[in-house]
Amino acid sequence: MSRYEQASHVFWRCQYHIVWTPKYRFRILKNKLGKDVYRSIHVYCKQLGCIVLELNVQVDHVHLVVKVPPKLSISQLMGALKGKIALKLFNKYPHLRKNKLWGNHFWQRGYFVDSVGINEEIIRRYVRHQEKRERQEEGSQMRLMD
Repeated sequence: MSRYEQASHVFWRCQYHIVWTPKYRFRILKNKLGKDVYRSIHVYCKQLGCIVLELNVQVDHVHLVVKVPPKLSISQLMGALKGKIALKLFNKYPHLRKNKLWGNHFWQRGYFVDSVGINEEIIRRYVRHQEKRERQEEGSQMRLMD
């Protein structure tokens, strides 16, 4: 795979590391719901012309490393992803909508975004191994509490 993508009059390599969370950082992105989020991100990114390089859905947040074409802004991408996924989840899991805390919003309002440049491999490795690192930290915290 070439480092650069090509459109009719442009060569581009716009890569971003994006992190976002469910409302109140609820630990809800597990089992079927987490798998639906994972699949939906791949489907919607493909529809928008984006290329998912790394994706890790944790129980309380999502890490995404993605190539975004220059015609699409990050705010457009995040609006589409968060909006479409929320609608899909509320339709598929109606019990989520019944919880008054959600207020018809599945995701937290903001998100973190950083452009991926020279440290691409370090960031991709971080996203890939984030879950293992968190489990190790939780295990050491549990041992300290005993």
